[in-house]
Amino acid sequence: MTKETFMRKAIQLACETVDHGNTPFGAVIVKDGKIISGEANEVASGNDPTAHAELLAIRTAGKQLGTENLAGYELFASGEPCPMCLGAIYAAGIENVYVAYSLEEAVEYGLASPYVYEQVAKPNDKRDISFIPLKPSLVEEHPYDVWKRQVKSDEKQS
Repeated sequence: MTKETFMRKAIQLACETVDHGNTPFGAVIVKDGKIISGEANEVASGNDPTAHAELLAIRTAGKQLGTENLAGYELFASGEPCPMCLGAIYAAGIENVYVAYSLEEAVEYGLASPYVYEQVAKPNDKRDISFIPLKPSLVEEHPYDVWKRQVKSDEKQS
C-alpha cells in the first residue's frame, strides 16, 4: 500500500463520521506498509471532547500492540492535528505525521479554533485559563516519589 492509500483511508473515515454528527476528521496509524489502526472523530457521537480521530487511533494502536511506544510508526491525518492530539503524538513517539488539509483550511470551514493555539503559546499567567498551584499540606506520599521507587524496584528486578 502507498502513502496516498493510507491518506485516502483517513479521508474516507473523516467523511463517514459526518453521518454520525461528528466533524470530518480521520486518522490512520501505519507501520511497515500495514494499517495498525484507523479511527474517526467521535466527539459528538460519543459525548467526549477528547475523542479526536488521532487520539482514538493512538489508543487503539497501543491496545492492539500492547505498548504506549509508537516510535517508528506513522500517522496519516485528514486534518492538521490540534494541540491536544499533537501532545499525544509526541507522547507516543510517532515520528512522521502526514496531513491532507491544513489548519488554515479547517479554519475557513469553521472546523478549528486558532484560539487554542494562541492560548497554548502564552505563558501560564497570560492564559484565559490558568494552572493554579494547590499542594495540600498533609499528603502521605508524593506521587512522583512513589513512581521513582517503583522504577528503581523494576530496574533491580530486570
